[in-house]
Amino acid sequence: MAFMVKSMVGGQLKNLTGGLGGEEKSEGEKSPAEAQGMTREEYEEYQRQLVEEKMERDAQFAQRKAERATFRSHFRDKYRLPKNETDDNQIQLVGGDVELPKELAKMIEQDNEEEEEKNSVIGQLSNIQNLDLDSLKDKASATLEDLKQSAEKCTMM
Repeated sequence: MAFMVKSMVGGQLKNLTGGLGGEEKSEGEKSPAEAQGMTREEYEEYQRQLVEEKMERDAQFAQRKAERATFRSHFRDKYRLPKNETDDNQIQLVGGDVELPKELAKMIEQDNEEEEEKNSVIGQLSNIQNLDLDSLKDKASATLEDLKQSAEKCTMM
């Protein structure tokens, strides 16, 4: 609103006086600091802060990219897939030593535990259809109890 009044009245006054008054800078001729209502030093400090924040964001972004690349390379190793050069480059760009976030590390740990269970003898037995592991465990424990009792009754021992 003030801009409209200034432009309407200011233009008319300039025409009446013939532009004899002191030369004013127009809106377009202001420096960037004046345009934002700051002194030059404040504006330079503001610009410096913007650059620092951008550098921090870029570093965090590169760190996240390296974490994801580490995660992908872990699964490539696990499933014996070919390595990816871009993942290796992202990891080296950050410094080569990348720790996985806690959530991703938990996922990998759970996946490893599941793999170990599947590779165990009981895990292999559970894959066989029509096999009741609970009944097998009960029978095995009953057999052990019988053996212990017969060993106690044995006169040789």
